[in-house]
Amino acid sequence: MNQSSNINFPWLFKMAWRDSRRNRSRLFLFISSIVLGIAALVAIYSFGDNLRQNIDDQAATLIGADLVISSNKAVTPAIQKLVDSLGDDRSRELDFASMIQFTKDKGTRLVQVKALEGDFPYYGDLETTPEVAGKTFRNAQEALVDKTLILQFNSRVGDSIRVGAVTFKIAGVLNKAPGQSGVSSSVAPVVYIPLKYMAQTGLMQKGSRINYKYYFKYRHQIDMDKLVKKIEPRIEKEGMNYDTIATQKEQTGKSFADLTRFLALVGFIALLLGCIGVASAIHIYVREKIGTIAILRCLGVKASQAFLIYLIQIVGVGFVGSVIGSLLGTLIQQLLPVVLKDFIPFTIDVTLSWWAIGQGIILGVIISVLFALLPLVSVRNISPLNTLRLSFEETSLTRDPLKWLVYLLILLFISGFTYLQLKSFPQTVVFVVCILVAFLILAGMARLLMWLVKRFFPFSWSYLWRQGFSNLYRPNNQSVILIISIGLGTAFICTLFFIQGILIDRVTLSSSGKQPNLILFDIQSTQKQAVAALTKSQGLPVTSQVPIVTMTLMEVNGKTALQLKKDSGKNAIPHQVLTREYRVTYRDTLTETEKITEGKWIGESSPNETIPISVEEGYAHRSHLNMGDKLLFNVQGMPMLTQIKSLRSVNYTRVQTNFLVVFPAGILEQAPQFYVEITRVPDSKASARFQQQVVRSFPNVSVIDLALILSVIDELLGKIGFVIRFMAGFSIITGIIVLIASVRISKYQRIQESVLLRTLGASRKQILAITSLEYFFLGALAAATGILLSLAGSWALAKYTFDSTFNPHVLSVLAIFVLICLLTVAIGLLNSRGVLNKSPLEVLRNDV
Repeated sequence: MNQSSNINFPWLFKMAWRDSRRNRSRLFLFISSIVLGIAALVAIYSFGDNLRQNIDDQAATLIGADLVISSNKAVTPAIQKLVDSLGDDRSRELDFASMIQFTKDKGTRLVQVKALEGDFPYYGDLETTPEVAGKTFRNAQEALVDKTLILQFNSRVGDSIRVGAVTFKIAGVLNKAPGQSGVSSSVAPVVYIPLKYMAQTGLMQKGSRINYKYYFKYRHQIDMDKLVKKIEPRIEKEGMNYDTIATQKEQTGKSFADLTRFLALVGFIALLLGCIGVASAIHIYVREKIGTIAILRCLGVKASQAFLIYLIQIVGVGFVGSVIGSLLGTLIQQLLPVVLKDFIPFTIDVTLSWWAIGQGIILGVIISVLFALLPLVSVRNISPLNTLRLSFEETSLTRDPLKWLVYLLILLFISGFTYLQLKSFPQTVVFVVCILVAFLILAGMARLLMWLVKRFFPFSWSYLWRQGFSNLYRPNNQSVILIISIGLGTAFICTLFFIQGILIDRVTLSSSGKQPNLILFDIQSTQKQAVAALTKSQGLPVTSQVPIVTMTLMEVNGKTALQLKKDSGKNAIPHQVLTREYRVTYRDTLTETEKITEGKWIGESSPNETIPISVEEGYAHRSHLNMGDKLLFNVQGMPMLTQIKSLRSVNYTRVQTNFLVVFPAGILEQAPQFYVEITRVPDSKASARFQQQVVRSFPNVSVIDLALILSVIDELLGKIGFVIRFMAGFSIITGIIVLIASVRISKYQRIQESVLLRTLGASRKQILAITSLEYFFLGALAAATGILLSLAGSWALAKYTFDSTFNPHVLSVLAIFVLICLLTVAIGLLNSRGVLNKSPLEVLRNDV
């Protein structure tokens, strides 16, 4: 034994090893709480590393060319000269939404039509069945049809589709195109046709919404950054956009960085639940060791040496647990590309990420030590006198000021890790504060329960009920840790459940009651009356016909996009407000779903004065636009100076046309425009019949069937929900493991009490009843508090994030409550078997 001032590490390691021999199973049970959390983070970090590597390797196939220039209007002759001067190989594509008709069964569907000219894609392929169709369709009156459409309409290669006035033979099934994911093909299925037949379709009319894309490939090495810098001013002046392999790589990386950060945050929550288990386990482990430590102190071991002995144990077990978690994470990593395949527009090659594994191991050890320090610092204050005290007596350590330093380190760790995931200081503060509030509320509820039971103890109740109640506050109770762990797990699970419900309610709301469910758009001015007559001839109502004028924004308060780009500051207007296309309407009254929140509505105006406009308040706030700001619009070549005179709130849950900007009557009546008509069909048969009539009579008019859109959105939400549930599963399972570990630990603390009860004549059923009552009270209070926290959080998210009403399903809430209570009781009973199935003497010999 070392008596000198120097620390004898070999001796400390030997003592730590010897002391752990009898308690190794308990130590590994303690650390099992963080295994799944580490596994989740290692899997996500490995997935992120593989994602970044694959984006670097496959960025060219995502864009399909070296340079892409796009515009929402036909290019001017000057820009056409620029386009013709770029690249060694060029392709052109016209992209627009349109109705198509399957000639075999007359089925119709709104799709994204891409009219292609040239050899695009230059990198990657249009993956088709048969394989040659991706090349051959360009040379004939043929089309490539997305596989989702082929399955939906039971079509096959060789059948025909009608696009506008032209019938195309289906040359092949489109399985995949550059930048296309499974989700995007479900929401907007793609049909490719040769560009040379575009004019014959009759879909290129004045006011038609068509996106123009130009693809370029260079056969020789070129400095793309230098080229882009040279042409960027001319492109931005014309309101056009560009994309390169480098920008595509950056944009794709950013979008999936958000995804991996979100997934890592979910994994981190699982890890936090595990940390609770670690702190609880070590707390009880140290309390069990008070007698052993006191004897060591009598033999001359210093307080610092006793502290180091158990710290070495925790570091060792934490390291082993982290290695196990990291190995499990590398296995789970293989599943993530499969789970997320519908959201990723390229194939991910899974490789081993040693960096992610190293991060997981280091993180696991840090967490093990950090959360074990709270109870472990108590070892320093255990004196030799403790050999004469009962092991369950409180020591002065609970008031150890060093614990506040540990609390601060834990808070800094949680804040730092959260900031690394969110990359936002305000969001980090909100997240950490929410966690702290949840912890404090749950801990407060536990303390309140213990106080109420002691203060109002039901002495008149039966013996079993009194024993169950007294276990909630007597020494070695697990009330605080169980309520916190169960409550946080419940709150997290319920919040995910409620958020999914909010999203589904938002999209299904439009299909309820007698709201419109069919929208016709791209109706030309000359077709307005005829389309309305066709609608009425089918026995359908014309709910509204709304004019829409397309325009661009040239200046805000006299500043162009380039000038706004130079502005900085918290309230600077983002230059992006000038780079988008605006679709506005004009009218002299507000609709039922609009309300003026600031300023005054002006319904009529004269072209000779500054035109008063109304802006949707959410967009105004996001864009830092204020009352009185002057906006110069370009309406098909004619400048119009406007001024914001009012802000409107808009209810987006109603099926109708909603606009960011509304002009007064008397200004835009003569501007080039198209109309949107809204109607309602009673059933799917009437919808199909009406759509066939529209496609036959007005091929340029597109129809949105909300019933179909809702089914697609429902499928999309189902996929998103599966991803969320998959990740939430880590937290759920971790919560269960923490629960098992906590109850398992409490079993060791209840051994003497159970043995004493059995010695005094208590039956197996009585002990089980006492145990059931104790864990039912804990589970019920924890579950109820967690559900209340999730209700409050979900309400806030619904109101301030989703701008929606929150109507939780009562039966679902009750089901979650009952399940959590039953799970808590079941685990408590299962862990009591070891005590009940043996004789009192045998238990005392083995465990005491």
